[in-house]
Amino acid sequence: MTEKPEIKDRFRGYLPVVIDVETAGFNPKTDALLEIAAVIVDFNDDGELVPVATHHAHIEPFEGSNIEQAAIDFNGIDPFNPLRGAVSEEEGLRVIFKAIRKAQKAAGCQRSVLVGHNANFDHSFVMAAAERANLKRNPFHPFVSFDTASMAALTLGQTVLVKACHAAGIAFDGKEAHSAVYDTERTAELFCWMVNRYQSLGGWPLKK
Repeated sequence: MTEKPEIKDRFRGYLPVVIDVETAGFNPKTDALLEIAAVIVDFNDDGELVPVATHHAHIEPFEGSNIEQAAIDFNGIDPFNPLRGAVSEEEGLRVIFKAIRKAQKAAGCQRSVLVGHNANFDHSFVMAAAERANLKRNPFHPFVSFDTASMAALTLGQTVLVKACHAAGIAFDGKEAHSAVYDTERTAELFCWMVNRYQSLGGWPLKK
């Protein structure tokens, strides 16, 4: 059995949290955030990084937000369907941020870092929504993020999420894609696989 590493020691005091958002466009300042999911990861007793918890919320379009029909056609979300059980940005993010801060404190980390596939997109929407909701206790670093697309290009020679998952031997159902929960959980599996693979090849811990 490998000695269980501390996640705070592995990522410079950061807790990695995998995020995926579904949106009504590409502009975080003007286009609606419709769905967000977060997966918290940690090391298991065998020293492998694994997903440990998923948090999710459907989000109501903020007042005056833009909704691009092309984006809706792509992700298949009806923003105004009452069966979505959508909540405001403030409520959805507050609950998810609280869960992240709890895990961050338990791990002894000073900050959380957003992990995403093309992370800048997800990071920009989370930050813009948090600012609109006036949430002061945002656990995420204001500009640092870990991009699994770049990591996958290095480790697997792929940048598209489904292709990277297949290359890593991770099952991916294209029919489930563009659901925030599904995409986030697959991205979390991919992130963990890449970190564990690097470790198994002797890349971590660093040899002095």
